[in-house]
Amino acid sequence: MDLVEPELEGLVPQSQWSRRGFVATGLATGFALSVQPISAQTVITTDANGLTAGEVQVKVKDRDIPAYRAMPDKGGPFPTVLVVQEVFGVHEHIKDLCRRFAKSGYFAIAPELYVRQGDPTKYTEIPKLVSELVSKVPDEQVMSDLDAAVVYAKGSGKADTAKLAVTGFCWGGRIVWLYAAHNPGLKAAAAWYGPIDRQRTELQPKYPIDLAADLKAPVLGLYGAADQAIPVDTVEKMGAACKAAGKTCEFKVYPDTPHGFNADYRPSYRAEAAKDGWEKMLAWFKQNGVA
Repeated sequence: MDLVEPELEGLVPQSQWSRRGFVATGLATGFALSVQPISAQTVITTDANGLTAGEVQVKVKDRDIPAYRAMPDKGGPFPTVLVVQEVFGVHEHIKDLCRRFAKSGYFAIAPELYVRQGDPTKYTEIPKLVSELVSKVPDEQVMSDLDAAVVYAKGSGKADTAKLAVTGFCWGGRIVWLYAAHNPGLKAAAAWYGPIDRQRTELQPKYPIDLAADLKAPVLGLYGAADQAIPVDTVEKMGAACKAAGKTCEFKVYPDTPHGFNADYRPSYRAEAAKDGWEKMLAWFKQNGVA
């Protein structure tokens, strides 16, 4: 989804402030309104048996922000993975992904990165969500909040942040590329259908294609050949840029597969590609010292 030109912070409509107040105190429950009705027959629900899982508060520069955290309930410290939300925020699907990581022995944390701009789960229309909220989220803020989530994880005593990975989906897939160019302590990254090259804005000044030479960790890119929002040629260009810069990047483009193929609660879900991508991601993390 292309982002519209952002408005300045002080010009956000007054109606948005009530959403901010809600998001600042806790995560939403259930799924985002904009993805209703849910494809109930394919939804994966990962239980919390053997896990410590739930909402926590992460201290960032100007406040505390809510995050979902999951880890094994015994042992540690565990390798750490940042889970970056889809465009819809930290709703039930993202929480479930954190529990899946925890079942594999990870300390997984997904901070709500739209806190200051509003509550994405309350929007019923995706275009409005993007134009009124997502387009107003500065990349610089997101990088800082992810850094704060790493500090929180380390401070918990249960996370081995020397073994740090990041993964993200849709909107979060782009953020993965940006974070891989931002944090020199990162060991591995996996970007699920993250946009490669789109219109820049004041608050989102760079896209992954601009950052190939700056990557500080190996990146795995997982994409769908039938993704109408991310042309395959942009994925190919990213691969060429990484190669030219001498960076370690691998790509898997699944044939006849749409955007959002890991989102088991939506019609875009493709079970075979999702399973293969998840296995490739875990193998990528292990291969690069995060396991």
